[in-house]
Amino acid sequence: MNIEQFVAQSEGRWRSMRSGHSLAFQQFEDVLSEVEISKTDNNDADIAQLLAASEQHSDRSISCPFRMKWAAESDWEPDDPSEVSAGSCLIVPLPIDDTHGLLLRSVGYAEAAPAQSSYAFLSDGTFVLTTKYEQSIAEERIWFVSDNVRCRSSVLRTSAGSGVLQTSFASEVRRLTS
Repeated sequence: MNIEQFVAQSEGRWRSMRSGHSLAFQQFEDVLSEVEISKTDNNDADIAQLLAASEQHSDRSISCPFRMKWAAESDWEPDDPSEVSAGSCLIVPLPIDDTHGLLLRSVGYAEAAPAQSSYAFLSDGTFVLTTKYEQSIAEERIWFVSDNVRCRSSVLRTSAGSGVLQTSFASEVRRLTS
């Protein structure tokens, strides 16, 4: 698998059921989300802005940028369990070769700030994304069980990489109707 195939297979609306374990807070969280992934035009002004802010903007050409939008309900909201958190993120892949590259993100997974990640595809097609933040390191894995079912796991470690802060697992099913 390469980044173009991965983005094409990921496009669409997904219903996600995620279980998270916060070892730091000794909490368990269930999250139900609607996730929408859609390709965006290479000439999008937001892409130019993200590239300009990156150290990598002149080194590589971009490939199949996309936007991800989400709305999530978590049982970990102490004041209002039905509160919905929502957001969006622009993601710009910068391939190095067919199986490795960089990903620029307007909003990170673990910290709400722009992030640069490295990605790789394993021989079985699993997408592995590693992001170093100021306070932590996140490793995400995404793999397809079928055309319309995918799984996602993450491990959030301390910035030194020595301790595990949080783990999660999600199963995601593509919505086939609009």
